[in-house]
Amino acid sequence: MKKSKHHYLRFLIAGLIACSFIGLPKDKPYVFEPVFNFTVMPVSANNPVTENGVKLGRYLFYDPILSYDSSFSCATCHQQKNAFSDSPQPFSKGINGVLQLRNTLPLFNLAWYKAFFWDGRAASIEAQVFHPILNPNELNLTSNELVKRLQRSNFYPTLFENAFGTQQIDSSHIAKAIAQFERTLISHQSRYDRTLRKTAKLNMDEIEGMELVNDMTKGNCLHCHSTDENGLGTSGQFSNNGLDAAASINLFKDKGLGGFTKQAIDMGKFKIPSFRNLLFTAPYMHDGRFKTLEEVLDFYSSGLQMSPTIDSKMEFVHRGGSPLTKAEKRKIIAFLKTMSDSSFVVNPMFSNPFRNQKLNTK
Repeated sequence: MKKSKHHYLRFLIAGLIACSFIGLPKDKPYVFEPVFNFTVMPVSANNPVTENGVKLGRYLFYDPILSYDSSFSCATCHQQKNAFSDSPQPFSKGINGVLQLRNTLPLFNLAWYKAFFWDGRAASIEAQVFHPILNPNELNLTSNELVKRLQRSNFYPTLFENAFGTQQIDSSHIAKAIAQFERTLISHQSRYDRTLRKTAKLNMDEIEGMELVNDMTKGNCLHCHSTDENGLGTSGQFSNNGLDAAASINLFKDKGLGGFTKQAIDMGKFKIPSFRNLLFTAPYMHDGRFKTLEEVLDFYSSGLQMSPTIDSKMEFVHRGGSPLTKAEKRKIIAFLKTMSDSSFVVNPMFSNPFRNQKLNTK
């Protein structure tokens, strides 16, 4: 009798467990393309990338439902044709017409980054999602209102169920879905990449330009902008690259990383952007002060400014820069152009999923 009762309880528990999984989506892991010349892509243990998660995140990224008056989406300021930047605008306009304080960073290869925004105030892709949504000068929407909108939609609950196993929407799932889509925005098909794979070639000017970039007596870019064993085109760190003179840390107009960490050593430091897709992301620097790559190289050649937190790798700041000839600048720019990925900005996997669809998502 005891054995029979024990057997029945085991059967009941097994049945309850099985029932609890009925209706859950059989979601598949998202399959990323092989990427050459990058380090192994970090993965999130708390937010594995799945097919339905990416699908949901892509819809959310392009949907103006995320803004106060349903007029702005993430894609408004992060446009695919511009490598998900807001080029050529130095500063994006928010929902109320107010200009942002910094240039809009492009979105690609984010999975490899450890901090986000020019000042590093978000420590993960998930954490950065709600910054623009909640900001009154950007999308200006509360998380509670966004959840309510999505919950009463005739479109989104099913997508959330497919991605997360529940139609009960919350802000965590919203952030995870958008982050999953953003992790798929990988740019690795430039002519530079194809040359490394031996399916294309650089010409002599481009080869010499690459040598100048990595020459510590010339371009001296290699410390911050990796192009060899790690092809991301950035170290992903933060640096004061000598944009502005300051006699003390309190005199920086924009304190950058230091404004977030409140640490003196971080004042005037900003995220080091990638060499990739520069053809699509002008203007350059955190404040968009340089309209062209020629202006950028003029700055590094003769415009460096001294300040208390200047990066020690800026070895030529004492003489204003590392003087480059016109020919050297031309060759460096020729090489940098090879790192722009024309296929990335037209890849249909990253495009607006609402295009050619008439859906009531509200």
